[in-house]
Amino acid sequence: MDDAPRTAPADDRGRLSALLRLWPYTRPYRGLVVLTFTAALLATLAQLAVPLITAAVVDGPIADGDRGALVPLLGLALLFGVAEAALFFVRRWAMNRSCLRIERDLRDALYQRLQRLPVAFHDRWASGQLLSRATSDMSTVRRFVGFAAVFLAVNLITCVVVLVLLLVTYWPLGVAVLLTTVPLTVLGLRWERRYNVQSRQVQDQQGELATDVEEAVQGIRVVKSLGRSGLVFDRYDAKARQLRRLELGKVRTLALLWCVFELHPQVTLAVILVGGAFAVSSGALTVGGLVAFVALFTVLLWPILSLGFLFAFAQETASACDRIGELLDEPVTVTDRPGVTPAAIGSPARLRFEGVGFTHPGSGTAVLDGVELTVEPGETVALVGATGSGKTTLTALVGRLHDVTSGRVTLDGVDVRDLPLAQLRSVVATAFEDATLFSMSVRENLALGRPDATDDDVAEALRVAQAEFVHDLPWGLDTRIGEQGLSLSGGQRQRLALARAVLGRPSVLVLDDPLSALDVHTEALVERALRDVLADTTALVVAHRPSTVLLADRVALLAGGRIAAVGTHSELLASVPEYRDLLAQESELLETTP
Repeated sequence: MDDAPRTAPADDRGRLSALLRLWPYTRPYRGLVVLTFTAALLATLAQLAVPLITAAVVDGPIADGDRGALVPLLGLALLFGVAEAALFFVRRWAMNRSCLRIERDLRDALYQRLQRLPVAFHDRWASGQLLSRATSDMSTVRRFVGFAAVFLAVNLITCVVVLVLLLVTYWPLGVAVLLTTVPLTVLGLRWERRYNVQSRQVQDQQGELATDVEEAVQGIRVVKSLGRSGLVFDRYDAKARQLRRLELGKVRTLALLWCVFELHPQVTLAVILVGGAFAVSSGALTVGGLVAFVALFTVLLWPILSLGFLFAFAQETASACDRIGELLDEPVTVTDRPGVTPAAIGSPARLRFEGVGFTHPGSGTAVLDGVELTVEPGETVALVGATGSGKTTLTALVGRLHDVTSGRVTLDGVDVRDLPLAQLRSVVATAFEDATLFSMSVRENLALGRPDATDDDVAEALRVAQAEFVHDLPWGLDTRIGEQGLSLSGGQRQRLALARAVLGRPSVLVLDDPLSALDVHTEALVERALRDVLADTTALVVAHRPSTVLLADRVALLAGGRIAAVGTHSELLASVPEYRDLLAQESELLETTP
């Protein structure tokens, strides 16, 4: 896999401005967000009222010995306490509703983008990196939106409000407290960038580790059969150790940050007590004023202590937003052209490749160059060529899994790029050599491209693909297939994938050697049934086996990125040496040739 797309430039990593990416997803729920911030802020302000009431109690009823005056002040304190509890409930209610909805919308947007991105993108990116962004990074964003963002703003406002109250209560001590925040701010900004880089490194390494785990699980049969469990574990362990080192580096930075933020209030409190004692003794400050000042500063302790964690978490979320943004910003190159409308496509349709060229992104070598080929309605053409000649790439252009880089592919004279993707992929069905099944029931797998298929349609597709074995599964068509369909044999998976392709009786059927895993007897039965299907559809069949070639009306030889020859099997065998060379070792085919 290409590692280049996974890592942002160092100067752009984890900047707090990346958090602005969340704004479009927050906007629909701004009412709930405003309610969350308002409730949190009012609850904090209600908490600040208690020190002021305490000062009034000390300097008033206690100093004057007036017990009767205590009752209204205590009642007022109780009222603020009840208000704080009610506001706490409102904050939690509004916060949970908004953050879960924001996460859902962002997750949906990311998943939709992954579905729309071209095959070329998925060929470049490791699936573990995508999984890491869709799970752990998304969870980081949710926790930030639902907790850290609220308290980061509220605690900053609280610090400002408390500092103002401290200055009003006794400005010399207030100025002293304000001055102590300067080195705290400088140190925080200094460590901020280091934590940015460390957070991004950890998140990228988590994606690397997820990729290794996924590959080891999916390839467990290969690993066990080769006896390479130790090697696979060593690779995983090396990356796990690297992740541990990166995590410990991040922890050390966070620990230093916490140490400074923990030390600051203790030193400042000592300054307040010493300075306050001198002020009270000189008459510049009352005892109640000192009590209120200390109590207000005590309220300030949690915001100060939490700011270190909150800023660190904001940086981590910024890195997560950058990583998610890399996917959301990735261009969707295979998409509907502006203004396209459905066109009338016959069944079967005429398929033409007109001067088709294709070059993989970032490559300077063309895979296909000036391909000219016509498949008439109802005709079956076998595509033959050496390994790596571009056969699979050519078939992928029909359903726009890739787009041509020159020339065009047409159906009944209409450029496939001028058809809506939904229509194109309803008239073109593909069965791949590497049959992919999903973790759902057999029926759901078969009807994936045609949800309205009837039981009779399904039964006919199973008959054609010789896949009636599904009726012997524990729950028949309702049997849930395991992940990747690994509970089935390779031949069974191919037959189900073939049944899925023929289920809709498409206008154009593209078969990329879908019978390679079948035994000779089953292959013969499938081919016999396929002849009926192919008679009513236009088919392009990639042939690697001699028997597959015999299904075709004509054969096209692909060589050097071009169609080198087209004709019947007998004609090519008699007149094209390169074709004979490709099939020279297939005695079965030679023996069946008249």
